[in-house]
Amino acid sequence: MTEQLKLSIKNLNVFYGDKQALYNINLNIMEKEVTSLIGPSGCGKSTLLKCINRMNDLVEICKTDGQVLLDSKDINDASQDPVLLRMKVGMVFQKPNPFPKSIYDNVAFGPTLHGMTNSKEELDHVVIESLSKSGLYDEVKDRLFDPGTGLSGGQQQRLCIARALAVNPEILLMDEPCSALDPIATAKIEDLIAELKEQYTIVIVTHSMQQAARVSDRTAYMHMGELIESGLTKTIFSNPQHQKTQDYITGRIG
Repeated sequence: MTEQLKLSIKNLNVFYGDKQALYNINLNIMEKEVTSLIGPSGCGKSTLLKCINRMNDLVEICKTDGQVLLDSKDINDASQDPVLLRMKVGMVFQKPNPFPKSIYDNVAFGPTLHGMTNSKEELDHVVIESLSKSGLYDEVKDRLFDPGTGLSGGQQQRLCIARALAVNPEILLMDEPCSALDPIATAKIEDLIAELKEQYTIVIVTHSMQQAARVSDRTAYMHMGELIESGLTKTIFSNPQHQKTQDYITGRIG
């Protein structure tokens, strides 16, 4: 399969007020692959992730310069609608955050809001398909109208993934999606990531190097707001080019 470039980040700098959070980031993200962002806490992984769907727009003191190109178009261009961008680039957060609504209404929320379906049947189909893709449908099919908040932590996280998938995104951003979950729920999410990458481009922030090694095709190592090294995951873990990457992977820094 030929690799296709989905996202290209060029000379990206991010400032919160007068504090610089990211320094001159250059990173290519390939289509239908999983790219992991790893590095010590506070190194800028989540900040970088939020630049990909312009979540940083919501932070008044945040300023960015540089480019984030999605299919060769700059997402920060004045002509780009951030609402449409966030449909294309879905996000799953560290802590599962289902809406205080039924399981069905959680998944139906986006398609309804954006007028994506023309009938109840179409909406039903989207909800069932999204729950199936997130591996949750068989577990909840008899209680779709029960509150989403009544599910276990791992199920809530898969509900949030279903909610993100319901608006038909091209990219799925995951910010430490397993850090609040137990090992069994984590394994389910990791299996799900392997399935989803056949259809979606996935960028995951993880504090677990083992997880990055298990789920990702490529890995980018960040340190103090800089991108130190990126490449194929197996190369980054077995033969890193940079001493800082080596130190992090062997546990000397972290």
